[in-house]
Amino acid sequence: MIALAASVPKRNRLRLWVLAAGAASTAMLVGAVAVAPPMDKLERASPVVVDRNGVWLRALPVDDGRWRLRADLTRTDPSFVRRLVVLEDTRFWAHPGVDPVSILRAAASDLTAGHIRSGASTITMQVARRLDPHRRTLAAKLLEAARALELEQTLGKTGVLSAYLTLAPYGGNLEGVRAASLAYFGHEPSNLTLGEQALLLALPRAPEALRPDRHPTAAMIARARVLQRMAAAGLISQVEAREAAGEPLPRRHAFPVRAWAASGEIARAAEGSEQTVSATLDARLQARLEGLAAQTAAGQGASSASIMVVETKNRAVRAAVSSAGSGQPGSWIDFTKALRSPGSSLKPFLYAFAFEQGVASPETRLADAPVAFADYEPENFDRSFHGEVTAREALANSLNIPAVTLLSRVGPSAFEARIDGAGAKLARPKSGLTDPSLALALGGEGITLRDLAMLYAALGDGGVAKPLAWTEAAARETPSGSGRRLVAAASAAEVLGILRESPPPFDRLPPALAANAPRIAFKTGTSYGFRDALAAGVGDGWTVVVWTGRADGGARPGLTGRNAALPLLFQVFDVLEGDASPPAALAPQTAPRALARIDPIAAGPQILFPPDGATVLADGFGPNARGLALSAQGEAIRWYVDGAPLAAGVGGGLPIWRPVGPGFYALTAVDDRGRRARSWVRVKGG
Repeated sequence: MIALAASVPKRNRLRLWVLAAGAASTAMLVGAVAVAPPMDKLERASPVVVDRNGVWLRALPVDDGRWRLRADLTRTDPSFVRRLVVLEDTRFWAHPGVDPVSILRAAASDLTAGHIRSGASTITMQVARRLDPHRRTLAAKLLEAARALELEQTLGKTGVLSAYLTLAPYGGNLEGVRAASLAYFGHEPSNLTLGEQALLLALPRAPEALRPDRHPTAAMIARARVLQRMAAAGLISQVEAREAAGEPLPRRHAFPVRAWAASGEIARAAEGSEQTVSATLDARLQARLEGLAAQTAAGQGASSASIMVVETKNRAVRAAVSSAGSGQPGSWIDFTKALRSPGSSLKPFLYAFAFEQGVASPETRLADAPVAFADYEPENFDRSFHGEVTAREALANSLNIPAVTLLSRVGPSAFEARIDGAGAKLARPKSGLTDPSLALALGGEGITLRDLAMLYAALGDGGVAKPLAWTEAAARETPSGSGRRLVAAASAAEVLGILRESPPPFDRLPPALAANAPRIAFKTGTSYGFRDALAAGVGDGWTVVVWTGRADGGARPGLTGRNAALPLLFQVFDVLEGDASPPAALAPQTAPRALARIDPIAAGPQILFPPDGATVLADGFGPNARGLALSAQGEAIRWYVDGAPLAAGVGGGLPIWRPVGPGFYALTAVDDRGRRARSWVRVKGG
């Protein structure tokens, strides 16, 4: 029958429509099984990566650069789907893939007109044709009908609709309603205007001839016809049709790309996946940190920058800034994966291992003096020596000689093995070395920012190392008790306690002086020749690692981890703190009372904290409370609270005031010449 139909001249084929309808009906009645259509085209869809909140990050094209995005009915405007069914296949929900009623109606219409006016293709038959295109013959039509029956049994109604909206052509290299909506309208098809719906319904009929970016007049006419069909079908009013016809035609947009390197890597790993992949990345946070990286790199000359932000508890990567962006050299390089020298940023793990093994304790005294280990003679970064220091002081001040001394006791091979056992990889320089050396303590082996973030997250999680999670599924699947033990929890806590006491960047107040400031345990690193500047920190549930340097590995004299990377680390923590806080309340745009004006510096002391008129929060009251650190500018300052003298700070440090309770207090600072400054403050309970 099929071969005979194919050989019949076109003018006589109309007479076979009734026979075709009968054949289709017979096939349905006897349950004829068709040759299954090839499904590989439907299975090869562009992998799509969205952030943790469903915000689009990136997709990758498939066959010959075509964008074929798998449709998701839950993310597609339901009114668009309803109108599609009414206009394309009114009896879609009633027929089994082939509609005998439509075939008979089309046959009668064609016989009356004397030429083919309607092919009676259902949505399911159109899917069959797009899966395996054939020349439009009656034989091909019958094959489509048979395959439509098969598809309905295999995919079901919603599966057929999803397949249609995945495969429908929309001009150029666009396939599927998601690709078309993103390319033409710049957004997902979850909420479409009436004009957008009409254009999407018109395009598949002649995708190249109706492209709005190339044939706007034809596209506008076709859209208007679809709107009139909607009105005739009672789907919309004539007023709505006229208004929608006046919508401006869209231009084609480039597909959005956020977190270029990380989202591309996740997308490539998801190729062949049946659904959109939800990454752990936060698009809003990523965008803000990309701006910070670009700003930092621009201020450091021909440099780049990279940032890793990890949620310590579940190891979810919330931001991964690969480079400083297109305005800086090496913008295509993913520096989170590049091997760089860590400088001194591995020292905390050396001290943690030494504390755990009983080689040293935080108060163990070590010599910071010239020493030679065989043919290796380390020296401090500032080329000075500090005599006898405690391990606490040596780590807080990143002294090199005490660190090498401890590594000689722990053993370079043992240190490397423990880092490797936690899942991080150290790479030795290409010098033919078979064993690690004592230079390992000072950054003598390379590591990636990803591995460094994983190690610091372990410090913040009781010494347990776990792989970083790049998808929400992986973050959920990580059991709380899983992972590899890097170091004992007590040793990790001791090291974090030391790192929290490290001096902050020069433009930052110590945490004790800043209300609600995060207590960040951090360490910096500077590689040999000033090639790499790193800073890593753990605090408030976050692990952050930042790097700045040249893409070509060149030297940057004078740029260290402390002055080139640490300020960026604190800026990242500021952003994290800002994201977690509620929006600021509306208020008149006036300066705070203490900053109302700036007068010339007067002679005598000046109170820096707390300023006059301030309200401060105290964690507790009485002699056992943590207290508030007072700060003033001047020489030999003595403090008085409500006229009573306050004891000086221990060891010459900042004086600590422990209020007896909430209320108003008068603080007075008096210098060695008897000059005084007063601050009237209110204290509230925390």
